[in-house]
Amino acid sequence: MDRQPGTIRTPDQRLRIFVSSTLKELAAERVTARAAIERLHLAPVMFELGARPHPPRDLYRAYLAQSDVFVGLYWERYGWVAPGEEVSGLADEYLLAPRSMPKLIYIKESAHREPRLVELLDRIRTDDMASFKYFTEPAEVGEYVEADLAILLAERFALGQVTTVADVDEATTARSGLPAPLTELIGRATELDTVESLLRDPAVRLVTLVGAGGIGKSRLAIAAASHVADAFSGGVCFVDLAPVHDETAVLATIAGALGVRDTGDGSLEEKLVVAIRDRRVLLVLDNFEQVVDSAPRLAALLVSSPGLTVLVTSRTRLRVSAERSFEVGPLRLPVPGRPTTAEHVLAAPSVALFTERARAVKPDFQITDANASAVASLVTRLDGVPLALELAAAKVRLLTPAAMLERLDRLLPFLSGGLRDLPDRQQTLRKTIEWSTQMLGEDEKQLLATLGVFEGGFSLEAAEAVYSPGRGTDTLSVLGTLVDNSLVRQEDRVARSYFSQLVTVREFAREQLEATGRLAEVSELHAEYFSRLGQQAERSLEGPTQREWMSRLADDNANLRATVLYFLSTGDVDRAARFCWTLYVYWWVGGRLGEVRTWMTRVLEADPPVSGFTRAVALYFTRAIGFWEEPAGQVLPGLVESAELFRAEGATSGQALALVSVALARLASDVPDMQGAEDALETSLDLFRKAEDNWGQAMVLVALGRTALLSGNVPAALSRFRGSLALAEEEQDELSETIALHHLGVALAFQGDMDNARTAFESSLTKSARLRHDDGIAYGLEGLIVTAVSSGDIQRAGVLTGAAQKVREETGLYNAPTFAFYQPWVDGVLAGEGAGVFESARAAGRALSLSQAVDYALPPPLAPVNKQSANA
Repeated sequence: MDRQPGTIRTPDQRLRIFVSSTLKELAAERVTARAAIERLHLAPVMFELGARPHPPRDLYRAYLAQSDVFVGLYWERYGWVAPGEEVSGLADEYLLAPRSMPKLIYIKESAHREPRLVELLDRIRTDDMASFKYFTEPAEVGEYVEADLAILLAERFALGQVTTVADVDEATTARSGLPAPLTELIGRATELDTVESLLRDPAVRLVTLVGAGGIGKSRLAIAAASHVADAFSGGVCFVDLAPVHDETAVLATIAGALGVRDTGDGSLEEKLVVAIRDRRVLLVLDNFEQVVDSAPRLAALLVSSPGLTVLVTSRTRLRVSAERSFEVGPLRLPVPGRPTTAEHVLAAPSVALFTERARAVKPDFQITDANASAVASLVTRLDGVPLALELAAAKVRLLTPAAMLERLDRLLPFLSGGLRDLPDRQQTLRKTIEWSTQMLGEDEKQLLATLGVFEGGFSLEAAEAVYSPGRGTDTLSVLGTLVDNSLVRQEDRVARSYFSQLVTVREFAREQLEATGRLAEVSELHAEYFSRLGQQAERSLEGPTQREWMSRLADDNANLRATVLYFLSTGDVDRAARFCWTLYVYWWVGGRLGEVRTWMTRVLEADPPVSGFTRAVALYFTRAIGFWEEPAGQVLPGLVESAELFRAEGATSGQALALVSVALARLASDVPDMQGAEDALETSLDLFRKAEDNWGQAMVLVALGRTALLSGNVPAALSRFRGSLALAEEEQDELSETIALHHLGVALAFQGDMDNARTAFESSLTKSARLRHDDGIAYGLEGLIVTAVSSGDIQRAGVLTGAAQKVREETGLYNAPTFAFYQPWVDGVLAGEGAGVFESARAAGRALSLSQAVDYALPPPLAPVNKQSANA
């Protein structure tokens, strides 16, 4: 992709998706399209994201010239035709798109289109590079754009077609677990080659990129990992350890990134080994310096997993066996003594990086003979440290390089000390950050310090909650100034803006917060905000907004952890327990109950003894997730006590939920107590009904149906499962629907109704795949094993069995008691003549990826109806 110097550039180096539509008419659709594009780690190119100093027509024409895919959204309006123009901007965007550019067209249903828009759409339909679909709701646009772009990328942007270093990063990142690079990698060709060679060497298992903060370790690691992704058939996984300060949480963070669930049902380290032992995996661990004491655990993981290679970024070496460290230094500076012409200065990577970042905020910025000397002196003054260069470049909109250099020379010698124990390059960066803040207003300085309380990132609402109380300040405007100065970064998460800080900036901000004596006050505001968020989420996690809230809470997971740890550190175990209880569904569905159990163990050990409700919660979290690991005699008393404490506190739903676990523990005993379990479940169901908790009722009905199946009463089980499904559908809770559908399929299979059982299993699997619910996917695959065996398709049954086993192993969902009803059907095959075919197919199934397994299991979708033809 040829990028001409001096053109208006988007502030990234990813594959660009140009979105064309009228702005106000399709505002909601533009938001969902943008979110879909960013989920694929691509760059949305949209007018509202553009550089304001340029005329609108010049802006979209320049952006369009740099784009790779055209997405058109159309409804009723043709758009405004500017004076002196013959077509609207909407039509102009389509007409200017190169004929060879792929075009994805989405048309909103309407019977009232403007005539010129009808003409434009008729023309688009004759374009053999355009595909088009009709939609009615904004959400459909997001689903269509994400699916169509994924297919298009697979077909058109194969790695072999990409030629530049930046483009290799783009294409590979879109297919791996790496974050999409927001910027072009500049001046690191030699380092990149060296690190790539190390990672491709089978004898090298652990590579550590060592260097000062802001030196560019993370960016180099992402580029190197993307270059070698083809060598790791098991995938590349990026883990940001910046928000992790407790070494005990390191494995949980790695597990979460790998998709391994920390359900508390066994050693997490063992689960990680099982998940990756047969895979060729590259694990990229970013910002390891603050958890360096956990390095021995990492070394142990490498010993147990022969296919694992680890790439670490850290300010210090890990000092474990097999480590190969690589020092990442600053970018090369202009050669002293050479003429300071634009040509000579631009040859230095430090100047090239400064220029690139400057153009992101001032697109017409150029290195000229007139400013070359000032730029050369500026980058030299900043020691070629990439983050320092970026912070300085952000000032280009307001200051010339000469003015910037003058201010820098005047201020740096007088900035606060206390940095003599830091390496020279780290001192340079810290002083540059201080210099950047010297140019801020008082509101911006205070907000920057306040933001140091966040872990991982934050929403605008969260920033307002910790900064704005009693101030009467427009937080958004102040935050915008910090974004403009590269001290805060912004991205979109679906329809929400989300913000983050680089580790070094966040450390500086937190130090400022401590220095002002406000850390305790702001930490309390932080905890109060997330406590309120938990209360909002509690019921929202049990209905149609579950996916939205799971995603939102996952974004804030580091802050949720920080909230619990804050409560525990201040001895406020009651608030810790209540907060964890409000987010029960999030911890459960997200596979995070193992970490919650650790926290609640600390609650039970608190002195003095805790309140009744707090003890009930802590007993539940520490007992309910382990009833299949330990004898019922060890966990059952705690669960019974938990239920009784909830009852005494008037917490009806809590009592009901605890009774479900009491029942399951009774069933897990060496001698199952069927009657005791059923009594507990009936009481639980009655309590959930009194609380008008449909989600709870749906869960209990599934448990009662399973009890009926264990007793051999299939008709009773069918009734329970259908009742659960009806409640889930009423609540529009798709997760509960998948659970009910799967169990309904099981009962139908036991009844011999394989056709309807297959329909139930396929529906459950479809919903689970849409929810990205790994446990549900495994259950769906397992259900279809039975229908395959029943139809005599041994090969299909084998493939599904291997795929299901792989899903469970790679997600750590194999210790908890799975409802493995399919095993008798598999045992029958293994005892017969088809055993060899089955085992060969099972091996083939284990080679499938998750998406391949789902595609294999489900029937092909029906071809969409062409509504234009249907209405003709």
